[in-house]
Amino acid sequence: MHRQHHNRHRHHRTPLAATLAANSISTAGTSLTLIGVPWFVLETTGSAGRAGLVAFCATLPIVLAALIGGPFIDRIGRRRVAIASDTVCGLAIAAIPVLHHVGALEFWMLCALMALNGFAHTPGNTARYVLIPDLAEHAGTTLPRAASLFDAVSRGARMVGAALAGVLIAFAGSETVLLLDAATFGLSALLIAVGVRGLASAEPRKGGAPVSLHTYGTELREGYGHLLGNRLLLAVVVMVMFMNGTDQGWNAVLLPVHAEAELGGAKAIGLLTALFGAGGLVGALLYGAVGHRFSRRAVFTVCVILCGAPRFLVAAVTGTVLPLAVTMLLGGIAGGVLNPILTTVIYERVPDRLRSRVSGALTAGCEFAMPLGGLAAGLLVEGMGSSGALLAMGGVYLVATLSPLVFPSWRTMEGPAADGAATREEAETGQEAAVPSPEVSSSAPSRPAPAP
Repeated sequence: MHRQHHNRHRHHRTPLAATLAANSISTAGTSLTLIGVPWFVLETTGSAGRAGLVAFCATLPIVLAALIGGPFIDRIGRRRVAIASDTVCGLAIAAIPVLHHVGALEFWMLCALMALNGFAHTPGNTARYVLIPDLAEHAGTTLPRAASLFDAVSRGARMVGAALAGVLIAFAGSETVLLLDAATFGLSALLIAVGVRGLASAEPRKGGAPVSLHTYGTELREGYGHLLGNRLLLAVVVMVMFMNGTDQGWNAVLLPVHAEAELGGAKAIGLLTALFGAGGLVGALLYGAVGHRFSRRAVFTVCVILCGAPRFLVAAVTGTVLPLAVTMLLGGIAGGVLNPILTTVIYERVPDRLRSRVSGALTAGCEFAMPLGGLAAGLLVEGMGSSGALLAMGGVYLVATLSPLVFPSWRTMEGPAADGAATREEAETGQEAAVPSPEVSSSAPSRPAPAP
């Protein structure tokens, strides 16, 4: 009897464990690309502007896919979308070193393959993300704990992937890094295919209206309407949009250029990115363990200011690894706290039937500036130099992260109970309150695109 209970308990945890493992492997692979592709471009072209252009081509399709992908994920099924997404991404990334090896890779082909990778990657990320509430319930764990674990394993994988990329680029070349990234996508697809079966929320939605442009447009409008009707979610989108845009400039152009000129090459990128990931892992785990004891808004406000802008300033005024390494580690700890808070807030305010659509809208808004971020960073480096570009983009980051101190909608961050108090307070001052979805239970313990 005890053995039967144990087996049943283990089976309930399998879909959550498989999804966490698949997401961590996919994220580790993405870290390989994040370092490997900019370095590949700098090695083969020597141009920061071209590195920025590749980053633009890689991220613009992410926004386009997020804009229109929500209803598609529900109709095809979250499990199928996650598998197909990883498969296409693996093939696109593998094609880059293969074509380069045979001497057939043109610059436009690199841009096109990175665009395909970006367009296919977004639906898979969204599909895994929106499954978490149901997987947490299936596994018998709380949503805040599952959200913290989801973010923690992602950050841990990002740390490992970054460290591995730096070492592999130094000793085996950027082509090897891209081939390994392609393999991680294949493994992620296999884990979802095997581990997430028989779960109703992962399968195609049944009983909906027949497929047509009209019904698809109606479903899209539902997702965007829910987002536009909640001022807190809008505030999150605007802030994270600027954060992600400047982060893309940092990852795709500013850090590789700074490392090549001042820090000794790709190994420094791997070390710094791994330290940031390690700090993020610590921050996410800390919040999962003790974060519920503190005010969400207070913790979020402090951490969001500390997580980003300081590294731009330190990189601009120093030319050695140690000060930037310390800053990246501390910034990572602060950044690790952010996504568990934002994930819980969003799950509290979005009903399951709209989750894919609203998540797509959130991702589109949060990542809207990413294509411009990489492109702008490349142009700024060529026009102002590395230090000037770092200070300019760091200033944008700082201004964006001050918003929780300024706008009243952030006061509703504490949860459904706090929303009622905020509504009364803002009614007295004439401000419009954030409106949580009436379909979300106020007893639920509880993504935008991830903050750094």
